[in-house]
Amino acid sequence: MGDIIDGKGFAANLRADVAKGVDTFRAQAGRAPGLAVVLVGEDPASTVYVRSKHKACVEAGMESFEHRLPADTAEGDLLSLIGQLNADPAVDGILVQLPLPRHIDELKVIEAIDPDKDVDGFTIGSAGRLATGQDGFVACTPLGCLMLLKDRLGDLSGKSAVIIGRSNIVGKPMAMLLLRESCTVTIAHSRTQDLPAVVRGADIVVAAVGRPEMVRGDWLKPGATVIDVGINRVPADDGKTRLVGDVDFAEAMKVAAAVTPVPGGVGPMTIACLLHNTLTAARRRENIG
Repeated sequence: MGDIIDGKGFAANLRADVAKGVDTFRAQAGRAPGLAVVLVGEDPASTVYVRSKHKACVEAGMESFEHRLPADTAEGDLLSLIGQLNADPAVDGILVQLPLPRHIDELKVIEAIDPDKDVDGFTIGSAGRLATGQDGFVACTPLGCLMLLKDRLGDLSGKSAVIIGRSNIVGKPMAMLLLRESCTVTIAHSRTQDLPAVVRGADIVVAAVGRPEMVRGDWLKPGATVIDVGINRVPADDGKTRLVGDVDFAEAMKVAAAVTPVPGGVGPMTIACLLHNTLTAARRRENIG
């Protein structure tokens, strides 16, 4: 029987470390790190996420600047706000909550963010820095996955890793991070031939495809470490819904050495890494090590 990787506990410790770092930063810089979050419209899930980020910021001792705009906000007005936030010395990190209303070009908005304040790690500048080994910001979810892997396995050098999913938000940056750790990396996707056989050769499996319980236990190499990024709602026996990942957790636990659960695995790491990135941004802007 495999071990459960406690992402919730790791995230709590990371947030506590960030809070200590914020106290030190405040003493040195005379101010707190600041995160600006922009929400356009009233998407229910996005509203919940923004509320959680605000609460986490406050708990860590950071300044939280919320900008809630109506759904019919013009693209130009949103770009103007981002320009103001780029120039604001109190703002160290900028996060625009996605998705945006259809009339707004998401790529144009993301690219308007100063890469030095791109704590979400979504700009082309951030992706380029990651790919070329330069200091930049990494998307929070893959960064959290890497932290969990290194905490579990230590040195990742030489390990075989398969990432299922090739999104710009998780799959591609995850591959770059694991390459940086000297893993041998395969990115699998919907057109990969004999996907179970590809996955079966991996010491590390990161599943990020958005398909409930797609990865079965017999896909896994005995003793593999499995990071499940998926969050899917499926019908429950009581007529309600329940959350499951992209991996069949019960089956995986019989084969793998360690598996992240859903919920309580990767999810809590995302906001913790956002705080971590914001503190890092503040330190870099103030030249504080």
